Order: sequence, then structure tokens, then C-alpha cells
Amino acid sequence: MLSSDISAAGPVPLIDVRGAEKSFVMHLQGGVTLPVVRNVSFHVDAGECVVLSGPSGAGKSSILKMIFGNYRCDRGVIGIHHLGRQVNLATAEPRQVLDVRRRTIGYVSQFLRAVPRVATLDVVAEPLLAGGVSRADAQGQAAVLLRRLNIPERLWALPPATFSGGEQQRVNIARGFISDLPVLLLDEPTASLDAVNRAVVVDLIAAKKQKGVAIVAIVHDDEMRELIADRLVDVTSFAAAA
Repeated sequence: MLSSDISAAGPVPLIDVRGAEKSFVMHLQGGVTLPVVRNVSFHVDAGECVVLSGPSGAGKSSILKMIFGNYRCDRGVIGIHHLGRQVNLATAEPRQVLDVRRRTIGYVSQFLRAVPRVATLDVVAEPLLAGGVSRADAQGQAAVLLRRLNIPERLWALPPATFSGGEQQRVNIARGFISDLPVLLLDEPTASLDAVNRAVVVDLIAAKKQKGVAIVAIVHDDEMRELIADRLVDVTSFAAAA
């Protein structure tokens, strides 16, 4: 763990990535090492949305997964401002990584991963329920988001696995945005959405930024990128030579 104290050193970025590198070992191909990214360095302040740019395969999703702690980077620092201190997820114990995810980092992936047969309303409310919010309040907040994202109320009692791809992605967005966490990671959140619902997501991101949330996003749509990005980080500068 990094031990910097924001009261002593002044405000620190909510996300501070420094010199991070990631490679994969191809065990089924004789242990060949496949480098992915090298010397990844950028920061994200409170209330800022940084969009990772670059072609497919450049390592954008790998960087997002390193920040979330799904991928353990080979070296460098993944600094996350967590409960008043900076935690280095590159070296943190698994229990601490899980605590950071639960209390500090929200994540909206490209695909909804939900327990089968659980009603959509409960899928969206689950992050609040896990945080101790009453079922009535959690479901009430979930209902607000589902309405805003144009999911008909007649579908709320059904499991989202029965929905179309666009509907599942809107449920995924509602679940990711329902918590008031200080860091939010977005992996192509609008890829399956129409123009109306993309506009809703733009508004949701703007509201998070106003609350001081630090956001890292992967967005391939140029118009969407222009609407949400405060800064672009070109991932091609971090690409590792094969």
C-alpha cells in the first residue's frame, strides 16, 4: 500500500497509474511471453472523465482491467484513492482489492453478468443492497434509473437474460451507475444503444462528474467521445512491441 496522506500532501488524483506494464504468458505455446502494454502512466482527478483512445488491440481494455484489479500488472503502480489513502492495486492483497472494488470502484463492462433468474429490479439494486441500503430504498433507486433508461416496468420482474442486447446493456448501465462510488470505469457503455439512450448515458456521466467522480472510459464512437471526454489518453503510446 502507498501511504500518502491527502491531508499532508494536498489533494491527490483518485486514479494515479505510473509505469504500469502487463504481459501474458502463453502456457499452451511453450511459455511464450506476449507483451501487451508498457509504461502506462496517467492520472484522473475528481470530476474528470478520461477516455482511452487507440485502435482495437492496443490494450485499452487491459488497462481498464488493471485499474479494476482483474489483471495484476507485472510492474508499476495502480494507485487508487480509497478511504482517504492511496492503495496500490498492483501489490495489494486480494482481500484489499475486493474492498476497493466494493467501496470505491464501479465498473460497467460491455456485457451484463447477472445471476440467472434474478429479477431485473434486484439485479440493478444489488450493489446498494450489498452496501447495507434497505431493500425498499434500493429498489426505489433502481426503478428511477430503469425508467430513465427506458426499460418498461413490465420487464422489471423478469431476468435480464431474456432481454435484447440493447436492453441488457441499459440494465448493466443502471447497475453500474446506481452506487455513489468515487471511481467509475466504463468499457464501451453505449455500444448497443440507440441515440435516445446514448443521450441519457451522457447525462448520467455528466451528473457523476458534477459529484466529483473520476471516470475512465473506452468509447469508440467519435461523437460520444467528444461529449464526455475531458482528456484523451492515447494508448498507442503504451503499446508493447511483440
